[in-house]
Amino acid sequence: MLIIRSVLFNAAFYLSTALMLILAIFTYPLPRRYLIALAGVWAHVCSWLFTFIVGGSYEVRGEEMLPKGKSIILASKHMSAFETFALVPLVDDPLFILKRELLRYPLFGWALLKTDMIPIDRSAGLKALRGMLVEARRKMTADNRQLIIFPEGTRRRPDTEPAYKYGISHIYHALNVPCYPVALNTGLFWPKGSPIRRSGKIIIEILPPIEPGMEMKAFFKQLSEIIESHSNRLISEARAANDKLPLPPACDA
Repeated sequence: MLIIRSVLFNAAFYLSTALMLILAIFTYPLPRRYLIALAGVWAHVCSWLFTFIVGGSYEVRGEEMLPKGKSIILASKHMSAFETFALVPLVDDPLFILKRELLRYPLFGWALLKTDMIPIDRSAGLKALRGMLVEARRKMTADNRQLIIFPEGTRRRPDTEPAYKYGISHIYHALNVPCYPVALNTGLFWPKGSPIRRSGKIIIEILPPIEPGMEMKAFFKQLSEIIESHSNRLISEARAANDKLPLPPACDA
Protein backbone atom coordinates (compact mmCIF):
# COMPACT_ATOMS: atom_id res chain seq x y z
CA MET A 1 0.00 0.00 0.00
CA LEU A 2 2.87 2.36 0.70
CA ILE A 3 4.11 2.06 -2.88
CA ILE A 4 0.60 2.31 -4.35
CA ARG A 5 -0.22 5.43 -2.36
CA SER A 6 3.13 6.97 -3.30
CA VAL A 7 2.58 6.33 -7.01
CA LEU A 8 -0.96 7.71 -6.89
CA PHE A 9 0.12 10.83 -5.03
CA ASN A 10 3.09 11.53 -7.30
CA ALA A 11 0.86 11.21 -10.36
CA ALA A 12 -1.78 13.50 -8.85
CA PHE A 13 0.86 16.02 -7.76
CA TYR A 14 2.44 16.35 -11.20
CA LEU A 15 -0.95 16.46 -12.94
CA SER A 16 -2.19 19.21 -10.62
CA THR A 17 1.05 21.13 -11.16
CA ALA A 18 0.71 20.87 -14.94
CA LEU A 19 -2.92 22.03 -14.74
CA MET A 20 -1.94 24.99 -12.55
CA LEU A 21 0.75 26.06 -15.02
CA ILE A 22 -1.72 25.89 -17.89
CA LEU A 23 -4.33 27.90 -15.98
CA ALA A 24 -1.61 30.39 -15.05
CA ILE A 25 -1.38 31.44 -18.71
CA PHE A 26 -4.78 33.13 -18.38
CA THR A 27 -3.47 35.31 -15.53
CA TYR A 28 -0.51 36.71 -17.49
CA PRO A 29 -2.40 39.83 -18.69
CA LEU A 30 -3.57 40.49 -15.12
CA PRO A 31 -1.72 41.92 -12.10
CA ARG A 32 0.69 39.59 -10.30
CA ARG A 33 -1.67 39.03 -7.38
CA TYR A 34 -3.96 36.82 -9.49
CA LEU A 35 -1.20 34.34 -10.25
CA ILE A 36 -0.07 34.44 -6.61
CA ALA A 37 -3.65 33.62 -5.59
CA LEU A 38 -3.73 30.72 -8.06
CA ALA A 39 -0.43 29.42 -6.64
CA GLY A 40 -1.99 29.54 -3.17
CA VAL A 41 -4.94 27.46 -4.34
CA TRP A 42 -2.56 24.97 -5.95
CA ALA A 43 -0.60 24.73 -2.69
CA HIS A 44 -3.77 23.92 -0.75
CA VAL A 45 -4.72 21.31 -3.36
CA CYS A 46 -1.28 19.66 -3.10
CA SER A 47 -1.46 19.61 0.69
CA TRP A 48 -4.93 18.06 0.53
CA LEU A 49 -3.80 15.46 -2.02
CA PHE A 50 -0.99 14.45 0.31
CA THR A 51 -3.22 13.99 3.33
CA PHE A 52 -6.02 12.33 1.31
CA ILE A 53 -3.94 9.90 -0.78
CA VAL A 54 -0.89 9.26 1.40
CA GLY A 55 -2.72 9.60 4.70
CA GLY A 56 -2.14 11.51 7.90
CA SER A 57 -2.53 15.21 8.51
CA TYR A 58 -0.89 18.59 8.06
CA GLU A 59 -0.56 21.32 10.68
CA VAL A 60 0.86 24.84 10.63
CA ARG A 61 1.80 26.21 14.03
CA GLY A 62 2.44 29.86 14.80
CA GLU A 63 0.87 31.26 11.63
CA GLU A 64 -0.92 33.88 13.72
CA MET A 65 2.45 35.56 14.42
CA LEU A 66 2.98 36.52 10.78
CA PRO A 67 2.07 40.18 10.12
CA LYS A 68 -0.23 40.91 7.20
CA GLY A 69 1.01 43.08 4.35
CA LYS A 70 4.47 43.76 5.81
CA SER A 71 7.94 42.92 4.56
CA ILE A 72 9.48 39.99 6.45
CA ILE A 73 11.91 37.13 5.91
CA LEU A 74 10.75 33.54 6.35
CA ALA A 75 13.92 31.48 6.84
CA SER A 76 12.95 27.83 6.65
CA LYS A 77 14.52 24.45 7.16
CA HIS A 78 14.48 22.60 3.83
CA MET A 79 13.88 18.84 3.78
CA SER A 80 11.45 18.26 0.91
CA ALA A 81 9.45 19.80 -1.91
CA PHE A 82 6.46 20.08 0.44
CA GLU A 83 7.54 23.33 2.08
CA THR A 84 8.30 24.98 -1.27
CA PHE A 85 4.56 25.17 -1.92
CA ALA A 86 3.12 24.92 1.60
CA LEU A 87 4.72 28.21 2.71
CA VAL A 88 3.20 30.18 -0.19
CA PRO A 89 -0.36 30.59 1.21
CA LEU A 90 0.98 31.75 4.58
CA VAL A 91 1.97 35.19 3.26
CA ASP A 92 0.36 37.84 1.05
CA ASP A 93 2.97 38.31 -1.67
CA PRO A 94 5.74 35.69 -1.53
CA LEU A 95 9.17 36.38 -3.01
CA PHE A 96 11.67 33.62 -3.78
CA ILE A 97 15.35 33.69 -4.76
CA LEU A 98 15.94 31.02 -7.39
CA LYS A 99 18.39 29.68 -9.93
CA ARG A 100 18.31 31.59 -13.21
CA GLU A 101 18.23 28.27 -15.08
CA LEU A 102 14.65 27.68 -13.90
CA LEU A 103 13.44 30.52 -16.11
CA ARG A 104 14.31 28.46 -19.20
CA TYR A 105 11.54 25.93 -18.61
CA PRO A 106 8.34 26.57 -20.60
CA LEU A 107 5.27 27.40 -18.50
CA PHE A 108 7.15 27.08 -15.20
CA GLY A 109 9.74 29.71 -16.12
CA TRP A 110 7.04 31.95 -17.56
CA ALA A 111 5.10 31.79 -14.29
CA LEU A 112 8.23 32.68 -12.33
CA LEU A 113 8.78 35.70 -14.56
CA LYS A 114 5.19 36.82 -14.09
CA THR A 115 5.39 36.55 -10.30
CA ASP A 116 8.55 38.71 -10.39
CA MET A 117 10.88 36.48 -8.40
CA ILE A 118 14.65 37.04 -8.08
CA PRO A 119 16.75 34.85 -10.40
CA ILE A 120 20.47 34.62 -9.71
CA ASP A 121 23.46 33.25 -11.55
CA ARG A 122 25.16 31.19 -8.85
CA SER A 123 28.39 31.02 -10.84
CA ALA A 124 28.77 34.81 -10.52
CA GLY A 125 29.76 34.63 -6.83
CA LEU A 126 29.82 37.92 -4.92
CA LYS A 127 28.49 39.83 -7.91
CA ALA A 128 25.36 37.67 -7.83
CA LEU A 129 24.98 38.23 -4.08
CA ARG A 130 25.23 42.01 -4.44
CA GLY A 131 22.74 42.06 -7.29
CA MET A 132 20.34 39.82 -5.40
CA LEU A 133 20.45 42.08 -2.33
CA VAL A 134 19.69 45.15 -4.44
CA GLU A 135 16.75 43.41 -6.12
CA ALA A 136 15.36 42.02 -2.87
CA ARG A 137 15.54 45.42 -1.17
CA ARG A 138 13.85 47.11 -4.13
CA LYS A 139 11.00 44.60 -4.43
CA MET A 140 10.31 44.42 -0.72
CA THR A 141 10.42 48.18 -0.26
CA ALA A 142 8.16 48.88 -3.23
CA ASP A 143 5.54 46.18 -2.62
CA ASN A 144 5.96 44.99 0.99
CA ARG A 145 6.69 41.45 -0.16
CA GLN A 146 7.65 38.51 2.06
CA LEU A 147 10.92 36.76 1.26
CA ILE A 148 10.81 32.97 1.63
CA ILE A 149 14.30 31.53 1.75
CA PHE A 150 16.00 28.25 2.64
CA PRO A 151 19.29 29.20 4.33
CA GLU A 152 20.91 25.82 3.61
CA GLY A 153 20.33 26.34 -0.11
CA THR A 154 19.24 22.76 -0.78
CA ARG A 155 17.24 19.97 0.81
CA ARG A 156 18.78 18.11 3.73
CA ARG A 157 17.70 14.71 5.02
CA PRO A 158 16.60 14.36 8.64
CA ASP A 159 19.43 13.44 11.02
CA THR A 160 22.15 14.83 8.73
CA GLU A 161 24.50 17.64 9.66
CA PRO A 162 23.06 21.08 8.79
CA ALA A 163 24.82 23.23 6.20
CA TYR A 164 23.64 26.81 6.60
CA LYS A 165 25.05 29.40 4.21
CA TYR A 166 26.29 32.71 5.60
CA GLY A 167 24.51 34.56 2.82
CA ILE A 168 21.36 34.61 4.96
CA SER A 169 23.17 37.00 7.33
CA HIS A 170 23.90 39.40 4.47
CA ILE A 171 20.24 39.27 3.44
CA TYR A 172 19.06 39.90 7.00
CA HIS A 173 21.48 42.82 7.38
CA ALA A 174 20.63 44.38 4.01
CA LEU A 175 16.84 44.12 4.25
CA ASN A 176 16.54 45.26 7.88
CA VAL A 177 13.21 43.48 8.48
CA PRO A 178 12.13 40.83 11.01
CA CYS A 179 13.24 37.27 10.24
CA TYR A 180 10.89 34.43 11.20
CA PRO A 181 12.62 31.04 11.59
CA VAL A 182 10.61 28.08 10.29
CA ALA A 183 11.04 24.54 11.64
CA LEU A 184 9.50 21.42 10.11
CA ASN A 185 9.57 17.64 9.88
CA THR A 186 8.60 17.14 6.21
CA GLY A 187 11.65 15.04 5.33
CA LEU A 188 10.25 12.11 7.30
CA PHE A 189 7.24 11.90 5.00
CA TRP A 190 8.61 13.19 1.68
CA PRO A 191 12.21 11.89 1.67
CA LYS A 192 14.79 13.60 -0.49
CA GLY A 193 15.64 11.63 -3.62
CA SER A 194 12.93 9.03 -3.08
CA PRO A 195 9.51 8.53 -4.73
CA ILE A 196 8.13 7.10 -1.48
CA ARG A 197 5.64 9.22 0.46
CA ARG A 198 4.91 8.19 4.06
CA SER A 199 1.77 8.87 6.07
CA GLY A 200 1.86 10.79 9.32
CA LYS A 201 1.53 14.29 10.72
CA ILE A 202 3.47 16.92 8.80
CA ILE A 203 4.16 19.99 10.93
CA ILE A 204 5.46 23.37 9.84
CA GLU A 205 6.11 25.71 12.77
CA ILE A 206 6.59 29.47 12.52
CA LEU A 207 8.80 30.64 15.38
CA PRO A 208 9.07 34.07 17.05
CA PRO A 209 10.91 36.61 14.90
CA ILE A 210 14.49 37.73 15.19
CA GLU A 211 14.13 41.49 15.03
CA PRO A 212 16.39 43.58 12.77
CA GLY A 213 19.58 45.09 14.10
CA MET A 214 21.42 42.04 15.42
CA GLU A 215 25.10 41.64 14.59
CA MET A 216 25.50 39.32 11.57
CA LYS A 217 27.51 36.52 13.20
CA ALA A 218 25.25 36.47 16.24
CA PHE A 219 22.21 36.37 13.98
CA PHE A 220 23.62 33.48 11.96
CA LYS A 221 24.33 31.46 15.09
CA GLN A 222 20.94 32.15 16.65
CA LEU A 223 18.97 31.45 13.47
CA SER A 224 20.66 28.14 12.74
CA GLU A 225 20.36 26.97 16.34
CA ILE A 226 16.67 27.88 16.53
CA ILE A 227 15.77 26.16 13.26
CA GLU A 228 17.76 23.03 14.05
CA SER A 229 16.62 22.58 17.65
CA HIS A 230 12.94 23.02 16.82
CA SER A 231 13.10 20.90 13.67
CA ASN A 232 14.74 18.12 15.70
CA ARG A 233 11.94 18.46 18.27
CA LEU A 234 9.29 18.10 15.56
CA ILE A 235 11.08 15.07 14.11
CA SER A 236 11.21 13.42 17.55
CA GLU A 237 7.53 14.26 18.09
CA ALA A 238 6.59 12.62 14.80
CA ARG A 239 8.63 9.48 15.52
CA ALA A 240 7.10 9.13 18.96
CA ALA A 241 3.62 9.20 17.41
CA ASN A 242 4.42 6.89 14.48
CA ASP A 243 6.64 3.84 14.95
CA LYS A 244 6.67 3.17 11.19
CA LEU A 245 8.87 6.18 10.47
CA PRO A 246 12.58 5.58 9.83
CA LEU A 247 14.86 5.97 12.84
CA PRO A 248 18.18 7.83 12.92
CA PRO A 249 21.02 5.73 11.41
CA ALA A 250 22.59 5.00 14.81
CA CYS A 251 19.28 3.66 16.10
CA ASP A 252 18.29 1.76 12.96
CA ALA A 253 18.98 -1.85 13.87
